[in-house]
Amino acid sequence: MRFWTLREKVFRLKNIPQGNLETQLRRCLTTTDITLLGIGHMIGAGIYVLTGSVVRNVAGPSIVLSFLLAGVASLLSALCYAEFGARFPKAGSAYTYAYVGVGELWAFIIGWNIILEHMLGAAAVARSWSGYLDSLMGHMIFNTTIERIGRIEKSSLFGDYPDVVAFVLIVVVAVFVALGSKASTNFNSMFTVVNMIVIVIVVGYGITFADFSLWRGVDDEGRSKFFPYGVSGMLAGAASCFFAYIGFDGLATAGEEAKNPARSIPIATFASMTVVTLAYILMSASLTLMIPYYQVHPTAAFSDAFALKGSVIAKVAVSVGALCGMMTSLVGGMFALPRCVYAMAEDGLLFKSLAVVNGKTQVPINAVLVFASITAIIALLFDIETLVEFLSIGTLLAYSIVSACVIILRYQPAKNTEDSTFDNGGKLKVSFPGSSILENLDPGHAIHYGVVVMVIGFAGFGLCLSSGHFESTSGMVIALLFAMISVLSLIFILCHHQNSILLNFKVPLVPLVPALGLLINTTHDAAPSTNNMASTCCLDDNRNVYLLWIWNSQLS
Repeated sequence: MRFWTLREKVFRLKNIPQGNLETQLRRCLTTTDITLLGIGHMIGAGIYVLTGSVVRNVAGPSIVLSFLLAGVASLLSALCYAEFGARFPKAGSAYTYAYVGVGELWAFIIGWNIILEHMLGAAAVARSWSGYLDSLMGHMIFNTTIERIGRIEKSSLFGDYPDVVAFVLIVVVAVFVALGSKASTNFNSMFTVVNMIVIVIVVGYGITFADFSLWRGVDDEGRSKFFPYGVSGMLAGAASCFFAYIGFDGLATAGEEAKNPARSIPIATFASMTVVTLAYILMSASLTLMIPYYQVHPTAAFSDAFALKGSVIAKVAVSVGALCGMMTSLVGGMFALPRCVYAMAEDGLLFKSLAVVNGKTQVPINAVLVFASITAIIALLFDIETLVEFLSIGTLLAYSIVSACVIILRYQPAKNTEDSTFDNGGKLKVSFPGSSILENLDPGHAIHYGVVVMVIGFAGFGLCLSSGHFESTSGMVIALLFAMISVLSLIFILCHHQNSILLNFKVPLVPLVPALGLLINTTHDAAPSTNNMASTCCLDDNRNVYLLWIWNSQLS
């Protein structure tokens, strides 16, 4: 195969008619169903665990601002998903958006990373749910399993014992997913509502113990009580809290089963992000107003705080909320998993049998059975916390690709329906020295180069910040050089016309909003860590596997 032929194949784009509602799946989900799915997937049990760790070790009471900043940062990416969800109401989420915007190779890489993250994430949540229940029962599950089955040989990869409860939990959730999208979302909605009621109880009861002197003034060492770790601690807390919002992309997988995706996906995105952000802010505020930040337990913050106040009922409510939160997070992952598999299989990038849809329930039944079984086995045997961390880069990569695709597609020429001509999308607004070279390119083609250079600038800038080189003069100069490259690339993109295509929802202030989302995501991605190195190897493996599937693609 010649190089240029291979290049054309790996970067070929999928053409999906805008607003195409044809599907084998059942369009039965309302805006409320999708909103609760997003809330449940995002809020999970992290609100009870992450909050204490960030308050105690990173931000103190200023965590309320950390969550606000993290929510705004996440919204930048969520807006991009909302536009694509309204434009292309398909089940593949970021996989489909990458296929339309940047080509088949990137779509395959993103698709496989989404699948792996949902599998490992669901298995991790199932083991956490089992472990939490075991602790509430005085470790009866652990002791019984060790007595009846025995331990697994000590390893960094395997768990201490086969987690039968986690295995059964995934099987039960998979049954609801297999029964149909309405059955699984109703199951999710029930636990999400219970979790939200618990959050209201915890916040309302916690406020009765509020002591605003814990936020005002300075402590004995002269540090601000609200900013005990300084503004830098608040910003570091925002970076940690950003990952609490991961899960909003699961909304997009419901696009192919929404009754009115053009309306439901954007509304559900805004509503779920707003509710989750308010929940995080109010929960962290009630916690830091109850007890001093340095007394907060890093892993059992709310239970410990209410125990200190002598409130047994609130402590029980927290336990119920944590179990319900983990359940909704598990349902969200298991709901999205088979739909991503279905989208790839339908395009020929996975076995076509995985795209088989059950005639009665109208769900991709083979995808549910195969991948739920694999996930259940992983939950049974493996200690997967480290593996989940390894794949966190995949989520940020998906966010980055979707943000980039919004910019790219907004500057592609659109066909006028009246006379079948194309508008000025992708054409230069002004001439400047050397612009004649760009004018010879196809309209919109130069935008690809502009986006690539901008991302390189963002990644370089983020690497300088995260590696500590920014503190030296040379590092600062290099960082500013990368920043200048990004700004010039953004200006270059602004010199082109956007297309005039009409959409039910559009990301405002393009390319600025997607560019800010790209900056945040690539800065996180650029942090040099062992996890990111392992994730990079995973991306390379996905690229190699894709070369084996290239001839099976529907576009071949």
